[in-house]
Amino acid sequence: MKKCLACCGLAAALITLPASAQSKQWSLRECCDYAVAHNVGIKQQENQCRQREIELSTSRNSRLPDLSASVGQNFSFGRGLTSANTYTNKNTSSTSLQLGASMPLFTGFQIPNQIKLDQLNLEAATADLEKAKNDIRMQVAQAYVQILYNMEIADVAQRQIAIDSAQVARLQAFVANGKASEAELSQQKATLANSRLTATQAENNTRLSVLTLTQLLELATPDGFTIVRPALNDGLPVATALPAPDVIYAEALGIKPEILSQQLRLQGTERSIKIARAGYYPTLSLNGGMGTNYYTTSGMKSDSWNSQLRNNFSQYIGLSLNIPIFNRFQTRNSIRTAKISQETQQLQLDNTKKTLYKEIQQVYLNAVNAQSKEHSSAEAVQSSKDAFELMQAKYENGKATITEFNESKNNYMRAESDLVQARYENLYQHALLEFYRGKELNF
Repeated sequence: MKKCLACCGLAAALITLPASAQSKQWSLRECCDYAVAHNVGIKQQENQCRQREIELSTSRNSRLPDLSASVGQNFSFGRGLTSANTYTNKNTSSTSLQLGASMPLFTGFQIPNQIKLDQLNLEAATADLEKAKNDIRMQVAQAYVQILYNMEIADVAQRQIAIDSAQVARLQAFVANGKASEAELSQQKATLANSRLTATQAENNTRLSVLTLTQLLELATPDGFTIVRPALNDGLPVATALPAPDVIYAEALGIKPEILSQQLRLQGTERSIKIARAGYYPTLSLNGGMGTNYYTTSGMKSDSWNSQLRNNFSQYIGLSLNIPIFNRFQTRNSIRTAKISQETQQLQLDNTKKTLYKEIQQVYLNAVNAQSKEHSSAEAVQSSKDAFELMQAKYENGKATITEFNESKNNYMRAESDLVQARYENLYQHALLEFYRGKELNF
């Protein structure tokens, strides 16, 4: 008996080892926040937002004038231009210095539409970032619930070991007094061994689920990691009225980032059409600049460097108007392509809405089923518990066989496992339902 109790204590210690190895217990909110801050996929999405910011800055700066400078050195052999602006059959060299600037005055509204398009793309990328955060939060919550479920199953397995160990000790005493056979004792020891195997499997499942969560959190190792176990209500659960899927869907349409990103991209396609139509408009730009030259001719005397730069210095300013006449239907085809992209984006938005509605319907039904299952499981536990206690009393009084006892015990343990699963599933589905309504994913 002492040996069995020692084994039970060792198994319990293995289950609680992470809690003793690390004083901090992670709540679901802490896990979600940490995963959002350290997930590689989210960091990549953040870089996408930064790229969109740069693109927006580039389009805004396209309104500014540009400024460029150039320096040229030419050598001419044979007939070439001299500093007197005449040609001679001698070797010449020339140095040119130029500074020019240009500024767009009218581009067929291309620049303002491009700026607006890049603003929409930035907002859409930001919404995509929030969608990525929501996805990782849901993955973390699912892994978190799986740990809770496995931990509870491990606890049930430990209680089963305790019951079987007590029965083995009781039968050993009966065998010594001649009140039980060795066959009954061997059968109960086999049952205890199976219970220990079940507990070992439950502990392994717990460790694997902890590993899954720590990998989502990008932690180096699962060693010492433990989570907060929320308190579950005992007895029969109270049925709560759930909002209809259409009500949840109406709320989700205005807050879910995946809908917002697709709507923004649809708005962006209208800007893309206007940008394509800019090819039909003329463009007007302002140009200006200054420059000077220095010439030398072989065998001829040339003015000094400073003198030539001063004498050859010139400035210019002007307007440049470009009128499109025919560009091989490029503008027409660009508009057609932009309109097709708009239709495709509208279909993408519609599909995203349908997918969201299907998800909400599924979560709603899961929540209803989980609530019903928890209530039924709670009733089943109470019934199987009463049956087990009655069977245990009959067995101890010699009015039931060991097979009947183990069957009743297994039914009770199975009912407890089902209840644990139903409670955490109900907890998770209700939290997920509220998450679609814009509330924080927590329990």
